[in-house]
Amino acid sequence: MDSFWVALNAVMPFLLYIAFGYGVQHTKLVDEAFLNRLNTMVFKCFFPILMFYNVYKTKSGFQLDSKLVIYALVSLLIVVVLLILIVPRLVKENPVRGVVIQAIYRSNFVLFGVALTISVYGEDQASLAAILVSIVIPAYNVIAVIVLEMFRGRKPNPKQLIKNIITNPLILGALCGLAFYLLGIHLPDALEKTVAQFSNLTTPMALFTLGGTLHFSDMARNAKVLTLGLLTKLILLPAVILGIAAAIGFRGPELFQLLVMYGAPVATASYAMAQNMGGDGKLAGQFVVISTVASVVTIFFWIFSLRNMQLI
Repeated sequence: MDSFWVALNAVMPFLLYIAFGYGVQHTKLVDEAFLNRLNTMVFKCFFPILMFYNVYKTKSGFQLDSKLVIYALVSLLIVVVLLILIVPRLVKENPVRGVVIQAIYRSNFVLFGVALTISVYGEDQASLAAILVSIVIPAYNVIAVIVLEMFRGRKPNPKQLIKNIITNPLILGALCGLAFYLLGIHLPDALEKTVAQFSNLTTPMALFTLGGTLHFSDMARNAKVLTLGLLTKLILLPAVILGIAAAIGFRGPELFQLLVMYGAPVATASYAMAQNMGGDGKLAGQFVVISTVASVVTIFFWIFSLRNMQLI
């Protein structure tokens, strides 16, 4: 039962943020047009601060297993390439294709990585999660820009694609954080505290806007795509990735990082990015909501199973 409570405690705040947004919208205090503008603001103003702070606060001097980093990044690239080849054969609409690919490969690692690691292993392993997050999340964002641009419905222009990558707000935030980290630049305490508070606001605001624009009637129409995508994302993909990782020797906290990277629910940022880059924003939001609910069960299943096999 401990594994179940770990999963539930990690997911419940997200569900409450979504429910609050859904409830407020139905009181007519805000309308959907306002929430869509708020979503744009969160994407362009708050997510860059979150990305900056996640990289900036990484502890110096921590040695991360290069084998783990290589496996995480190489497996991510292979998964994305396979999805780009397979998904268009199953899904006909371009805006849906990009969203499905993003939903399957992109997990909420930035928010679940450290939290779940502390719940299972304690504070001692938090740095392992934090540093891997600072490497994987920028890769998620670069890939997301490429994928969403590919399926906008027009022939990708290499120059425009490069411009969109380097001007993406999330990538700019991460690069700025990396520059501060590598140069050893430290913000004044008052400014660092303010940046941390803005960073903490990002997820609640993003999920609040998601809840406010959620239409359950649309889920029935997207049921087939949602079911296939989420089974792949929460069950099939983690099974393959973790099976290979265990076979080549990953154990304990390192294997657990791969579990969270591939088994956590769909990233909150995927909704904001799809909404602002020509993807099917409603479908992206549905992936976030349903995967968050379902992950209470699937995260429990993975932790319980891997513990019984003495792998984590």
